[in-house]
Amino acid sequence: MTSPTNKQIVLNAWQTFRTREANLIAALFAPDAEWIAPARNATAVALDHTDHMIGADAIARFIATEMHRLFSEIDIAFRAVHADGGSVIVEERMRATLPDGRHYDNDYCFVFVVEAGRIKQVREYMDTRKGWQMVFGEAAA
Repeated sequence: MTSPTNKQIVLNAWQTFRTREANLIAALFAPDAEWIAPARNATAVALDHTDHMIGADAIARFIATEMHRLFSEIDIAFRAVHADGGSVIVEERMRATLPDGRHYDNDYCFVFVVEAGRIKQVREYMDTRKGWQMVFGEAAA
């Protein structure tokens, strides 16, 4: 049997994220994995959450539970997936509903680093200004 490619590992991870099963999600990550997002991004601020998660369990808890306090009816559409060695880049559009019923729609880029079949690091990029305006309103700075 052939081992999955790093691209397959990352694509399978997105399928597992949808399950919202923290134990299954944690198993995708190295124990000391990191998820790094832009400092003071709207999601982190709205949820009073860190923008730099460390550890498979912390990352899994955020994906399975915490982010759903802000986003519901999440729809993710991949624009492109690029792989080179241990790096996999995912370009996507996320649409969701915010707690007050307003719509959220933003583009993201994730750089996954895969080592020994597990996700070691994720660097997340998005339009932070647009995200802030959607979460907190036009007047928010």
